[in-house]
Amino acid sequence: MEEEHAQRVTLEDYSNTTTPQFFTSIARSEVQAANISSSHSLIQLIQGNLFHSLPNEDPYAHLATYIEICNMVKIVGVPENAIRLNLFSFSLAGEAKRWLHSFKGNSLRT
Repeated sequence: MEEEHAQRVTLEDYSNTTTPQFFTSIARSEVQAANISSSHSLIQLIQGNLFHSLPNEDPYAHLATYIEICNMVKIVGVPENAIRLNLFSFSLAGEAKRWLHSFKGNSLRT
């Protein structure tokens, strides 16, 4: 989950008068599959391992568990990275979720 050219939102961005075309910092990946959906139980499993960015939490352990869960999902025509990106925001809460939303829309692609 590398942050290539990710930029934080600035005050200038909020002064822009155009309506945003996106509401997430994670860009949607182009996939060959006709339909991608995540089961409710998969999202619950991911949310059982929430990362809040608290001092006692280990981000590397969180990512290791998150990737382990995502590796259980295989969809024809959908790369692993696309699955991980689509589900990542469900694994964050609190300060970690605010951090994710601090990047410009569609700026996180890996």
